[in-house]
Amino acid sequence: MVAEPEGPEEAPEDRKPLSDEATSEFALPEGLVPEPPPAEPEGSAFVVPEGLAPEPPPEPEGSAFAMPSTYSAKDSPPAFTPAYGVPLARLPHNAPWQDRMRTMLRLPVGDRPVPERAPKDESGPSVPRVLDLTLRIGELLLAGGEGAEDVEAAMFAICRSYGLDRCEPTVTFTLLSITYQPSLVDDPVTANRTVRRRGTDYTRLAAVYQLLADINAPAHEVSPEEAYRRLAEIRRNRHPYPGWVLTAAAGVLAGAASTLLGGGPWVFFVAALGAVLGDRLAWLCAGRGLPEFYQFLVAAMPPAAMGVLLTLLHADLRPSAVITGGLFALIPGRALVAAVQDGLTGFYITASARLLEVAYFFVAIVVGVLSVLYVAVQFDAQLNPEGALSPVERPVTQIVSSMVLCATFAILLQQSRGTVLFATFNGGVAWVVYASIAVTGEGSTVMATAVAAGLVGLFGQLMARYHHTSSLPYVTAAIGPLLPGSATYFGVLAIAQNNLDQGFTSLAKAAALALAIAIGVNLGGELARLFMRAPGAVSARSAAKRTRGF
Repeated sequence: MVAEPEGPEEAPEDRKPLSDEATSEFALPEGLVPEPPPAEPEGSAFVVPEGLAPEPPPEPEGSAFAMPSTYSAKDSPPAFTPAYGVPLARLPHNAPWQDRMRTMLRLPVGDRPVPERAPKDESGPSVPRVLDLTLRIGELLLAGGEGAEDVEAAMFAICRSYGLDRCEPTVTFTLLSITYQPSLVDDPVTANRTVRRRGTDYTRLAAVYQLLADINAPAHEVSPEEAYRRLAEIRRNRHPYPGWVLTAAAGVLAGAASTLLGGGPWVFFVAALGAVLGDRLAWLCAGRGLPEFYQFLVAAMPPAAMGVLLTLLHADLRPSAVITGGLFALIPGRALVAAVQDGLTGFYITASARLLEVAYFFVAIVVGVLSVLYVAVQFDAQLNPEGALSPVERPVTQIVSSMVLCATFAILLQQSRGTVLFATFNGGVAWVVYASIAVTGEGSTVMATAVAAGLVGLFGQLMARYHHTSSLPYVTAAIGPLLPGSATYFGVLAIAQNNLDQGFTSLAKAAALALAIAIGVNLGGELARLFMRAPGAVSARSAAKRTRGF
């Protein structure tokens, strides 16, 4: 008998293995746990270095830390946030050109708005000619006492008005440079100019600003040839006041300053005489080609000699008022304001150079006065260093004296006759504010000086924005009554009398007052730019000069 199979017979295809690995000798038998792979030997390129954590596993889908599914590194959106943040500066189209150019200069080159280009004109001005015109105008501005940022803004505005958009102006104390690069693949064109002579002529400065306003205005089309012609006329212009008027103004300024400090008519006359002699000596040194250091030194000596002469004659006058009044016209107030302004706006090299220049002028004044006072001490001249502690309060006389001081200061700065009246009024308001805080309210003199200087800067910037010109003619003369003439004199006197601690303390107070003036003027101007629009600004600009975002 044949035995029956216990189960159904399997088909041949059911006994066929699914793959060759099923019968491979390398296949893992069922029920056997695989061993972990051996560790990489030390020094292998695949070993994770000590101290470095391995990369974490990817976040599960839907996690808040997972990369969004719609984001792709290859197809990233065009908008991005730079490392320094998003620039928030936005100006309307009718903002003054100074504000627009200053704001653009404070932005990186890649973030500056691109102007809408007009149809290309092949007969446009050549690049070297535009750059040369820009440097010549910048030279006049820098030599006239403008801040470095204002000079750069003017140079930038000229280049953009003539179609040179990718330009970079650079201003230092004695060197102007500008670079233009048409595109990223073209070679840049660079030109520079050295500023060797400086002079104070605010009439010329106002004429340069008028030329700049016409170049940037949409209603004017000033060609480079016309700009060169007007620039030559500005250079050839005569000063509005002859030399004898300037000398007389220096004397009246000194007399008004001495009256402001408590002097009478005789003190006014003696202080004016000393200032006139000092001015003539300075003119003589300038004609001989001596540096400005020696001009300031010799100009400070006659007022000090007049004060010492009054002391030796035992005249019942105020020698300290005579000497202090003669120093008011010599203190470089505008240079100090420009130095602090350059430092606050980031031009540290130019600010350092200006501060060094101011320091040299102060040293020249100190040496000139100290030389005379040292001789006076040898002759037993009884100079009283406590005279500054007993001021004479005469409100009406002092207000009138402060306004006369500002008017004569404006004449010395060669201002146009139309700006002298406002500078005089602005200086009178500054003195009223200062006296209200420091004398009537018995407050800090430094704080009173800063507040008064802030109002001077605010009002001066408003007038400059209204007339589309520089703020210097409205500000520089108005800070005259606030200058630290008495603190400088009493510091020098204490040093001459061998009271070094008291002398350096007084000179430090003079430096603090000077810095308060500079910071106050700068802050007042910035407030005017930030919160107040220019009256009479143009409402629209032509397509060739319109910029996106400005």
